[in-house]
Amino acid sequence: MKNKFAERLKELREERGLSIYQLAREIGFSDAAISRWERNIRIPNVETLYIFCEYFSVSADYLIGIDGV
Repeated sequence: MKNKFAERLKELREERGLSIYQLAREIGFSDAAISRWERNIRIPNVETLYIFCEYFSVSADYLIGIDGV
């Protein structure tokens, strides 16, 4: 099963026209961390997920791929 978070993080970043480096600087993470999340090497913790939700104005459900019950 593909990690929806990795897929959606990359989509949202690209929709804003940001490089990994630019996103990392804007939200206070390293570009290596962003890259690992986008390549599904690591999974973010809850606090990090919240930061992405706030930054991109999306729900956690959307970011992790919960599309409804």
